[in-house]
Amino acid sequence: MRHYILLFTVLFSSSIFAQTQTDSITLNPQKQINAAQRLLSGNYASAVTVGAYGEMLYNQPEGGNGEIDVQRLVLLFGYRFDDRTQFVTEVEFEHVEEVFVEQAFVNYNAAPNFNIRGGLMLVPMGIVNEFHEPTTFNGTERPAIDNVIVPTTWRELGVGVTGRFNSISLGYQAYLFNGFKSSEADGEGGVSGILKGSNGLRSGRQKGIKSTIDSPNLATKLDYYGIPGLRLGLSTYFGRTQADDDVEQFNGSDIGIAMLGLDARYAYQRFTARGQFIHASLSDTEAYNALTGRDLGSALQGWYVEGAYNLLPTGKRQKLFAFARYEKYDTHASTDGSIADNEAYDKTDITTGLTYHIAPGVVVKGDYQFRSNALDGDDVTDRLNFGIGVWF
Repeated sequence: MRHYILLFTVLFSSSIFAQTQTDSITLNPQKQINAAQRLLSGNYASAVTVGAYGEMLYNQPEGGNGEIDVQRLVLLFGYRFDDRTQFVTEVEFEHVEEVFVEQAFVNYNAAPNFNIRGGLMLVPMGIVNEFHEPTTFNGTERPAIDNVIVPTTWRELGVGVTGRFNSISLGYQAYLFNGFKSSEADGEGGVSGILKGSNGLRSGRQKGIKSTIDSPNLATKLDYYGIPGLRLGLSTYFGRTQADDDVEQFNGSDIGIAMLGLDARYAYQRFTARGQFIHASLSDTEAYNALTGRDLGSALQGWYVEGAYNLLPTGKRQKLFAFARYEKYDTHASTDGSIADNEAYDKTDITTGLTYHIAPGVVVKGDYQFRSNALDGDDVTDRLNFGIGVWF
């Protein structure tokens, strides 16, 4: 028994002292990192690194019962084999009942500012899909665009390269991934469609779970950080969805995807701002909807702008941001064939509230969301949200 206690004490102590003193709420976009980047930073005393992030949320729709949920708890593990080779993984528990592997990849530093990666990785689209730790964004819930358009947390199996050209202040990523799954056999000789109009591509995420692959997809991102306080991103994703072998011969079993993302983050003294635009053009949706009976749109589009101001003096360790975000997103930005544009999918959210960082890595949030859509007479419920988030 004493051996187990001693082993636990050593591991616990090493995990504490191995952590770098990285401020997870840094306001400088050039210095902001996510959990995987922190594990890959190399500034650890031990080869083994451990961390976690989690969110406990309360959502209260107007006129209905509220919901309290441990929305997610993600355990982070990393191991440094040598100065060039590292392994990073994140194991996610959602709603205290579902378990997923969020990331699991090997990173090999082949040359200065040139890394080769392979495994289950985040697709670099927008801001929140890569920077989704609760202390890195305002609002109890992630932006809705990063739920139905991107869709966060979007990760797939693949291989690629990443690095920086510091002389021109440019970061780059390029990966080959397996794609979304669009259809499968329905068990009665027909085809069942996985993608749909209400949430676009979201249901097709394979998440590395016995993923089927027919043709690889290309994802790229460029980040420019040459202007103090400003970070600009350009993301692309091109390819086709995947269909099971027993249905891929049917016309319309898969679709083409061309996605473009633009994002910006800015900070000056106590003011911060960010914005994002995502457009996805989907081809062959007329044939897909005819085959599966779905209502998938031929284009998805969304954008938001957000501003925040720290109400506490600059020198204080704690930060209290008052913020407001205006967001528009439409999973039926356009449709093909006989599918009519469903105006209920054309939505607008206005979110305003407070984000209180009581310590680096611990945040308390509260906000109110005014929600609406373009459908005449449709009453979308507004919502009050509170949450606690941690990241270490």
